[in-house]
Amino acid sequence: MAELRVPKLNTNDGEYLLVEWLVEDGAQVHEDDLVALVETSKAAEELAADATGVLRHGVVAGAWCRPDQVIATIGGEAAAAQAAPPAPRHAAGRDVPPLVTAPAQAFADEHGITGDQLRELGLKVVRKADLERLLGHVRDLPKVQRAVARAVELSHRSIPAAYLAVRMDLAGAIEHARAETRAVRRPVGLAEIFVQAVAGLHERFPLFFATLDGDQVRLSRTADIGVTLDLGEGLYVPVLRDAARRTTKELASALMRYRLAATTGDFRPSDLSGATFVITLHTEGGVVMAIPFVFPGTTCALAVTAPREGSAADIGLAYDHRLINGRDAALFMNALKAAVEGLS
Repeated sequence: MAELRVPKLNTNDGEYLLVEWLVEDGAQVHEDDLVALVETSKAAEELAADATGVLRHGVVAGAWCRPDQVIATIGGEAAAAQAAPPAPRHAAGRDVPPLVTAPAQAFADEHGITGDQLRELGLKVVRKADLERLLGHVRDLPKVQRAVARAVELSHRSIPAAYLAVRMDLAGAIEHARAETRAVRRPVGLAEIFVQAVAGLHERFPLFFATLDGDQVRLSRTADIGVTLDLGEGLYVPVLRDAARRTTKELASALMRYRLAATTGDFRPSDLSGATFVITLHTEGGVVMAIPFVFPGTTCALAVTAPREGSAADIGLAYDHRLINGRDAALFMNALKAAVEGLS
């Protein structure tokens, strides 16, 4: 019995999408036949059988799979397999008919796409998405947004989140930020203010920086604060490590570097991992409230909005209700309110 495993296709991805099976479950395949289509953040890849026999699916189409994961087995009916004529294999090129998936063929028939047009694509396997792009119906989701989509899906599937908002007067905090900007010669705004205020509550409220692992709670020794940045090139969440021990100038300098990196996506892997608490920024004009998702691996996400009534803003906390109850969330938010409103 041979196993069909997912190879390591892209060093930047820890999982891939099994788009579709090109061969039905229980069908006879021959070595090197194309049997599955897998999509990475960069491209679609066809997987070939490495043995002759009967293919048995182990993973359904549309599922996420990891490198080296077994997604099918090939075996049984070996004699019949040896006697059967080899299945046709398709190579890339305009003179060779490509393998057209069933959804792609239905789409081609519906829109009058001819066989010549399919060959002109120069693809070994033509998918429905290829034809949709050909007609301008769709565009690819950017790589960064694909990662966001996976995180959102995992969060909503596995974390029962609750939400609480507190109105805060940010007049003193904004004036404090202006004074700090002049003092440290770095831009200081609401992001830096809330990072410091949240980090200052780490020792009093350790569960808000913890990770739930089954029935066990893993506490973090430091306040490693992730801050969302989206400058039009995708959502990033770089991390300010041990924020409680860093000066305003250090935090402002780090966030300035991260904002520059967000314009190009030029982050180091270590910049984007290890957050124990996340602050999401929604300071665009007109936003009065935001409900963030709780990032997998964390317990809380704080939504910061800009003032809307004079100097008042509704600051919200999404939290994992398995670990934190409403009373504790209220105590945390009122302590945060006192810290922020106490600035001058």
